Amino acid sequence: MEPPIAPRVEHQEVRHGETVTDDYFWLRQKSNPDVIQYLEAENAYTAEMTKGLQPFADSLYQEMLSHVKQTDLSVPVKRGDYFYYSRTEEGKQYAINCRRRQADGPEEVILDLNQIAQGKKFVGLGESVVSDDQNLLAYTLDFTGFRQYTLQVKDLRTGQTLADNVERVTSLEWAADSQTLLLTTEDDVTKRPDTLWRHTLGGGTELVYHEPDELYDIGLMRTRDRQFIVLEIESKDTNECRYLSSTEPGKDPQVFLAREKKHRYYLEHREGLFYVKTNRDGAKDFEIVTVPEGDVAKENWRTFVPHTPGVLIEGVDLFRDFAVVETMTEAVNHLRIYNFRSQEWHEIAFAEPVYAASPGSTPEFNSKTFRYNYQSFITPPSVYDYHVHESRSELLKRQEVPGGYDSSNYVSERLWATARDGVQVPISVVYKKGLVRDGQAPLFLYAYGSYGISMPAGFNASRLALLDRGMTFAIAHIRGGSEMGENWREDGMLMKKKNTFQDFIDSAEYLVGEKWTSSDRLVIEGGSAGGLLMGAVTNMRPDLFRAVHAAVPFVDVMNTMLDASLPLTVGEYLEWGDPNEKAAYDYMKSYSPYDNLEKRAYPAILVTTSFNDSQVMYWEPAKYVARLRTVKADATPLLLKIKMDPAGHGGASGRYDRLKDTAFEYAWMLSQAGIGK
Repeated sequence: MEPPIAPRVEHQEVRHGETVTDDYFWLRQKSNPDVIQYLEAENAYTAEMTKGLQPFADSLYQEMLSHVKQTDLSVPVKRGDYFYYSRTEEGKQYAINCRRRQADGPEEVILDLNQIAQGKKFVGLGESVVSDDQNLLAYTLDFTGFRQYTLQVKDLRTGQTLADNVERVTSLEWAADSQTLLLTTEDDVTKRPDTLWRHTLGGGTELVYHEPDELYDIGLMRTRDRQFIVLEIESKDTNECRYLSSTEPGKDPQVFLAREKKHRYYLEHREGLFYVKTNRDGAKDFEIVTVPEGDVAKENWRTFVPHTPGVLIEGVDLFRDFAVVETMTEAVNHLRIYNFRSQEWHEIAFAEPVYAASPGSTPEFNSKTFRYNYQSFITPPSVYDYHVHESRSELLKRQEVPGGYDSSNYVSERLWATARDGVQVPISVVYKKGLVRDGQAPLFLYAYGSYGISMPAGFNASRLALLDRGMTFAIAHIRGGSEMGENWREDGMLMKKKNTFQDFIDSAEYLVGEKWTSSDRLVIEGGSAGGLLMGAVTNMRPDLFRAVHAAVPFVDVMNTMLDASLPLTVGEYLEWGDPNEKAAYDYMKSYSPYDNLEKRAYPAILVTTSFNDSQVMYWEPAKYVARLRTVKADATPLLLKIKMDPAGHGGASGRYDRLKDTAFEYAWMLSQAGIGK
């Protein structure tokens, strides 16, 4: 079957005196029948070219499903008078959210997405917050995948859904009266969260605040002691917080500290003091200070946790008796406990060299325990309660992995690759025991590297399908994330963005050089901004990789970043650069995957996306594939698989549907590495 060839329609723009021709610009016309026809032709081509792969994908799906405990129960969380939990039932796509008054009391179903999803192809749950009196549930739903959520309020006493509806809600919090909702909504063009409203049940919705600066998004949080609702106004490099008492929701939020360029700060509260995570005065990786409620002047700041270069403070959780500070250093998490009675610090110890630990759900301010989550490449997700006054962790649940999983059959390691500028890049790897490092083993290398987002070395039962077939899995913790602190993030953004791509290439070359794999058995994957990574490194070193999976990839950098009407664009100037400035334009264009396609051989490439993706528009991967077909000078596969039914940036919403998609992608990547069963 011949691949579809997208028609060329000349489109020209003049940018900084340069005439740019884009023959596939027309693919942006979402309602154009010719666009739909082309996309469906790409799907048909992919289906035909992979029909021989389908039995393998079906087999992988059944194998992965065998490692899933389909009927399961989360660890209940005590909140007020109830224990809240979720459960899944075999054959049902979505979780069922429930509660009980006593641990062994009768169950009350508060939200069943399976019922809501009847007759629908997609359902996404956004926010879900129970009122202080625990009689009402406010939640938001999306039925298209476009991340456009509508507020619903359910009376948990009667099971009735109230008439209170607000469109385009992005965050929400209850006030203490259980009758007032503070909520934020998005702009109807760019999807920027920009407006704060006060909604009274059964009444009206009143404008409270509008953020005019397009660089900033807004969102709500409530302090754990329930005393304050905080409006967080945030750009990529600057924050401002406004707050109001949760018992006085009719008042306007007051500014805590006015925004100051490149000052990022975040609030929590305990016993008359605000605890402020701040990067002020050179605290690049943040410090935590305390400030009295009544006077936030600088002379009243007192250090609670000092700044330590290279130790990134990710957050602080406050309770009546203790505090928990989450940090990251050398791409692993740490949880430090401060006992307010003894005024002593201690750290929760973890035995494995590579792991992911994070705060769990401990909503009660008066709690004597701290719940945290722990997992690693070989340890399934585990829920612990830490008994602070006994310095003891209690395992409450470890995710069961059916099908005979034995963690002792696998090995996890931390490696360090030397980048071309001498920087040491951490790589987390996992493989099945018995691996022979002779360069012949297949290896799956994943990375992201943007927005300061760190990639945790967590467990994935589906990954066993790779490991059990002799494939090593690795995450390269490249610059652009925050695994090594804020400098790590800043060295992979704006005019240093190419460090991200070079780190990935240097990590791949290290793995080949150390005989973990070879270039003809190395497959790589990244999604969204990680899809940009895939496109960039494939252009830079097409000889280094056997196969590439680019998921919802941000590959048409220039067209997107020059269109201020698109979601995310203006706010992203602080991540990628403003292409209206010539220097930034030239730098961004030099790595934009779509703009740097050339006539040459490329690896096998699978591109996946969704027609209703609101984060990376479908036309980016569609245009990328269309142009790549005209220059690709070899016979390796180039496939586009696009979900035309409702689906979003994360793909399908149902757990079984997502697993089927993963099975197909794994089957394709394994087959490219020479493994077909």
